[in-house]
Amino acid sequence: MSQETCTLATQLIRGMGSCFKLCACSRQTRCPHPYAIRYRDSTGRQREETGYSTQQSAIERLTKVYNEKINTPRQQADLKREIGKQRFGTYASTWLTRQRHYAPGSVRTVNQVLNNHVLPVLESRRMNTFTSTVVEDFIMSMEERSVGLAAQQNSFDTLKKILLDARRRGGITEDPFDGVIPPEYIPQKITIPTLDEIHALKAVASDGLVVVIDLMSGCGLRNGEAYAANLERMVADDVYRITEQIEGKTRERSRLKHRKPGEFRETPMPCTVRESLLRYEKNHGASTDG
Repeated sequence: MSQETCTLATQLIRGMGSCFKLCACSRQTRCPHPYAIRYRDSTGRQREETGYSTQQSAIERLTKVYNEKINTPRQQADLKREIGKQRFGTYASTWLTRQRHYAPGSVRTVNQVLNNHVLPVLESRRMNTFTSTVVEDFIMSMEERSVGLAAQQNSFDTLKKILLDARRRGGITEDPFDGVIPPEYIPQKITIPTLDEIHALKAVASDGLVVVIDLMSGCGLRNGEAYAANLERMVADDVYRITEQIEGKTRERSRLKHRKPGEFRETPMPCTVRESLLRYEKNHGASTDG
């Protein structure tokens, strides 16, 4: 460190950090090379940044970081350090517990993604060690293991949700996705059945499946929503209210995907769908629970 840099360092408040240049120029205050700074963040980890064109801009950055650190309550600072020290597997488990808006199927899917693709690689890593390089290495590891693109994207999306949650809570200070190119999954083209094909399916389907087909094709219901069909949801002659679904694995009633308990959505109901529901009631009795 040159004499000029040492003089600058003595002007900074103790604990603020240091400001310097990485070059070997004899007159660093006049050379064109950028300034760098070194400091400890609120979690106690040493950081280094460069690219500051002037001494003043470097000092302003150090001052901002220092003020944020000293103004952070001790309890909050301790929490950030505790999060940073946690292992990814532990943090991912507590994160998933906090996702109370997730339906049971979503929880099961996230657990499958974590157990199959993410935890085998990242479970023991400390949260405060995640950087963009670590994330890129994880993507490369999936490519080396010949993980399909759809699974790669699901794994990346899950990892991103967890790490950005940790960053929001202060356990990770840098954006671990800065400059990272995510896996690109292009789904195959969806084939929508024609009206003739729908009629052909209904001609050989059971009475219950006919109702499901009519609700899906006529009102745009998802599989689980159609299987939860009941007459009470016909809130008008031409309106069907969707309030719940039949969960795929457990075959039990559950709330709608991406919605809180008690929330619903309504869809226009063609007369053919209404007639299908009433016909099923006439032949098999009314259904109130799917």
